[in-house]
Amino acid sequence: MLLLPGPRAFILLLLLLSSISPVWAQTPGIEALRMVPGEDGSQNYSVTIQILAIMTALTLLPSMIIMMTSFTRIIVVLAILRQAMGLQQTPSNQILLGITLFLTIFIMTPVWERVNAEALQPYLAEEVSPLEALELAKAPLQEFMLAQTREVDLDMFGRIGGYEVFESPEDVPFVVLVPAFVTSELKTAFQIGFMLFIPFLIIDMVVASILMAMGMMMLSPIIISLPFKIMLFVLVDGWTLVMGTLAASFGY
Repeated sequence: MLLLPGPRAFILLLLLLSSISPVWAQTPGIEALRMVPGEDGSQNYSVTIQILAIMTALTLLPSMIIMMTSFTRIIVVLAILRQAMGLQQTPSNQILLGITLFLTIFIMTPVWERVNAEALQPYLAEEVSPLEALELAKAPLQEFMLAQTREVDLDMFGRIGGYEVFESPEDVPFVVLVPAFVTSELKTAFQIGFMLFIPFLIIDMVVASILMAMGMMMLSPIIISLPFKIMLFVLVDGWTLVMGTLAASFGY
């Protein structure tokens, strides 16, 4: 059975709410947006908006790591290498992603150090505004991406986007640079993957020819060639060669 409050309890509740309401009225609310004009005409946003912008940027961080760093080239090459050796799940996807992530950190360390010295530290010291820090942080990353991007891809996306001829590399906007960089990275990754495929393909062809000559057509050549491909890869120290080649391919 539901018990309804009596008249005295209802009046007591109204008095309690009336005594609390002035306190809530005097409590300042959370500052949602505040813009302070700077001396040079720029505008600085309140800390609340800065935190909101940072949280929004964190949601885009995985896409930025994949599309604006060396991550794409490395993961595609490692996936092609595993396919060329005939290994379906070895190394596993988690291992390949871990190798790619730490190799990306190794390759991108000079860029991150420049971003930290030129943009992050001045911003933490309150020497530059957030927008100025963002522009300073964009320069090292843009330099890295331009060094890995083909001019043909830049021209193609520039024409599609309706942009004129760029007078200098600094004039290339990010909306053109990012897709051109990703396209160039995929092309480079497939070129490296093609070179990795050739020796393993030769082993498959030799093993298949020998089995056909022996009349063993019902035996899968992949079963016989797999140990030889693994042995060849180990004898030539394949992982060192692949990792060294990928790291050296980003020299700029």
